Amino acid sequence: MFRVLTMQPYIVLTLLLILCLSFAGCTDRNAPARSTYTVDSSGVLSLQCAPVTTSEGVLFANETYTKSRIVLHTETGDVVTYLAAPDAPKAAVVYAPGAGEKLAGHEERMVRFTAAGFAFLFVDSRGNGGETAGEPFSQQLIQQDYSRFESGEMPQYYMSLCDLISAQTVLTKKYQVPVYAMGSSNGGRYAAEAAGINSQFAGYVGISTSDWGLRDSMLRQGLSGDPLRFATSIEPGTYIGKISPRQAWMFHAQTDPIIPFASGQRLFEKAQEPKNFSEFSGEHGINPDADTRILMQWAQIYGTRE
Repeated sequence: MFRVLTMQPYIVLTLLLILCLSFAGCTDRNAPARSTYTVDSSGVLSLQCAPVTTSEGVLFANETYTKSRIVLHTETGDVVTYLAAPDAPKAAVVYAPGAGEKLAGHEERMVRFTAAGFAFLFVDSRGNGGETAGEPFSQQLIQQDYSRFESGEMPQYYMSLCDLISAQTVLTKKYQVPVYAMGSSNGGRYAAEAAGINSQFAGYVGISTSDWGLRDSMLRQGLSGDPLRFATSIEPGTYIGKISPRQAWMFHAQTDPIIPFASGQRLFEKAQEPKNFSEFSGEHGINPDADTRILMQWAQIYGTRE
């Protein structure tokens, strides 16, 4: 006669776990999600950005606004952002800086936006020389990212777009208000793409920006196939028309020595209504006159702060 053995539930669970780990068919449901992408035959990028966790530390607070440092913990490393916000903002901005732009150049701007009733989040972009690691935008990065694209890996360029999209999600959850994608120069390109790809952005603001021109350059060289598809996937003009029916505002200085005024107009022509193009005083990049014009536009929508 055989004796029936019984096992305690915790022993059974332990054995099942050991068996699971012994076979390739078992999966860890707690494994972190990975961001993925697809690029269709026309070169249009779709992104599925993995959720991020955040760490926030308050740097300063007074009766007008609170400034904090928020770190986005992404699957490929930390992305640092800085937020200035009043207690109850009417809307919020995810700001993508231009090449070499640092937080220090935006301190007064953040105070001005918060005084007008808007939260302002500065994203320290990957490889832009700040606190976030990564490669700066360059021909070398494009070549590296194309290699990643060909092998099915996630290009840094696409991850930078996910950073902006993740920042939008963070602000929406935090304040439950409209969140705009805004950027200056190179940052305006990233912001246009993020707003076109992710319909959760309330709209787009671009300052001193344009297409990269990579797609047109390849067409002139007679290139096609995957190189052209990848170049198309990172052109702002591929996405700016997809922002509609949300608002797109663009601002450009007539005397811009870096990105010609006409180049900004050509990108604007690809946007759909509702849209607005305004000249501002200065040369290249966001400045106090551009701030004034942006806040005037938003005062018509959200009213002035009392």
